[in-house]
Amino acid sequence: MAIEKQNGSVSIDAQNIMPVIKRWLYSDKDIFLREAVSNACDAITKFRMLKPGTEEAMSVTVAVDKKKKTVRISDTGIGMTADEVSRYINQVAFSGAAEFMKKFEGEKPEEKNDIIGHFGLGFYSVFMVSEKVEIETLSCEEGAEPVHWVSEDGMNFEISEGSRTAHGTDIILHISKEEKEFLEMYRIREVLGRYCGYMSYPIMLEDENAKPVEKEVPVGDEKNEDGTPKTEKVMELPKPQQINDTDPLWLRKPADCKEEDYKAFYHKVFTDFDDPLFWIHLNVDYPFNLKGILFFPKLKNDFGTHEGQIKLFAGQVFVADNIKEVIPEFLMLLRGVIDCPDLPLNVSRSFLQNDGYVKKISTHITKKVADKLNSLMKKERETYEGYWDDIAPFVKYGCIKDSKFFEQVKGSLLLKKTDGKYSTLEEYRTANFEKTDKKVYYTNDEKRQAASVKLYTDRGIEVAVMNTLIDGNFMSFLEYQGKEEDRIAFARVDADIDGLKEESEEGKDLDAGKLQEMFRKALGKDDLEVKLEALSDPDMTAMVTEDEQMRRYKEMSRLYGESFPIPDRFTLVLNRRNGTVQALAEKDPEEDNTKMLCAQVYDLARMAAQPLEAEEITAFLERSRKILGMVAGK
Repeated sequence: MAIEKQNGSVSIDAQNIMPVIKRWLYSDKDIFLREAVSNACDAITKFRMLKPGTEEAMSVTVAVDKKKKTVRISDTGIGMTADEVSRYINQVAFSGAAEFMKKFEGEKPEEKNDIIGHFGLGFYSVFMVSEKVEIETLSCEEGAEPVHWVSEDGMNFEISEGSRTAHGTDIILHISKEEKEFLEMYRIREVLGRYCGYMSYPIMLEDENAKPVEKEVPVGDEKNEDGTPKTEKVMELPKPQQINDTDPLWLRKPADCKEEDYKAFYHKVFTDFDDPLFWIHLNVDYPFNLKGILFFPKLKNDFGTHEGQIKLFAGQVFVADNIKEVIPEFLMLLRGVIDCPDLPLNVSRSFLQNDGYVKKISTHITKKVADKLNSLMKKERETYEGYWDDIAPFVKYGCIKDSKFFEQVKGSLLLKKTDGKYSTLEEYRTANFEKTDKKVYYTNDEKRQAASVKLYTDRGIEVAVMNTLIDGNFMSFLEYQGKEEDRIAFARVDADIDGLKEESEEGKDLDAGKLQEMFRKALGKDDLEVKLEALSDPDMTAMVTEDEQMRRYKEMSRLYGESFPIPDRFTLVLNRRNGTVQALAEKDPEEDNTKMLCAQVYDLARMAAQPLEAEEITAFLERSRKILGMVAGK
């Protein structure tokens, strides 16, 4: 029966929906190609479900004709009858995929996941770049007739008899002047590579304006005199190029993947010349379908500038990068791919509907990351310790952002120590807390604070290295975890002298008040606090300490660019066991030499913790020369 020519208006659920689609529904215009190619793949999947065991080569071809200003998307799929065109194309927001799947309820669940499109509203994205759209389609049903559909605005259409002779569908886009960039082969190749690079059927790209190129081809079985195959030069049109990988690494079983496969995939997808440290291959079938690979790259100390990238796919169709509803925020520092065919995406496939299902996926991914870290720690501790400096910023950030993640990995958190070895928090606690009053002593600059570090290590107290940007926040986070009686405190090696005190009678009769007044006058610092303590090293003259919490607050203020400066509040701790301090206590505070020695003691103590400023270092050098002269007798 011949197709009866008809005219009409597209049935819609709301007025003026086309301007909404063009302006608001899709965040990027190039998504039209993803929608059209996805629908083409759906059509092939439907055909295979209706015709199981077919040996036909199934593919989607995207052909660009710059001269005619068209882009054609062709598939070898199920095709449509005139009635189906009216229902799936003319009734906007009608999901052909949803209706089709009702027929196959309970059958072939593995193939049901391949139905990725909403052939209805998604199709209309092509009008974002087209001044006219045509459909040539032929259903695979017995006795079906070809159908031609055309519309210039997405609102009014015409259906007539078509010209297609094989089952499948052609979508012909007449690209508008404003969107002529989509007539460039490089642009179409880039869009296909991004959105369709891993779809389940071959995606072929063809240049319909390509010129023939000269090629050498064999001449039958003929041979040259030297025995080599005889060839001749012929002119051939370039063949369509396959754009995608239909068997991506993340869909394979982990047991079938080699180390070089993971590294090659990582380099290709993320254009990173460095190898990843390690990776997690996700392969979940229950309670949801989830596949993917997460790579741990090397993170620099300034990981705030590091750009992670988690690519989200739905049934091998790229959705977007770094969708926070699925990927926990702290995992954004990683790189990888996540493929979840059952994601509750809305019609644009770019935005996620927020529901409990998505939260379960996010929770599961976090647990898998924690399991991997714990497994490495328990089974390959030496290897894990080798990774720690690179992954520590990520792990610490994850603990701060996600309390469940912290609970899962707290036994695998490491402290790097100044001797280059690593301890868990519990191991540090066992080895040191009797000597440190439940404190973890640390340095954030081993070279600058070497003298202070030595005071502790000489007493058998291990000093942790906390020198990444996140460590200030991480230490504060740890100090509030667990029961109050079990909590630990962190103190920099120059924050206090609790771990350095000795039971000694030396210098016990020195007048602390007199020494404080002496130093205040010599330095011109009326608010300087001076303490007398017996320190473990009698050669240590003095230390400058600063309250741990106040110093952290200052550092955070500087980090976040606070405009008002916070003044320094140092405490000068004089070692009453030291001969220089004992001699100073006998000096006349008014003598110039006494003032000079006090200033020298103070500056030396400060320099052990931080550099002196320009004017201060000048004064220190001049004073040092005078003292040398005095010692030399000049």
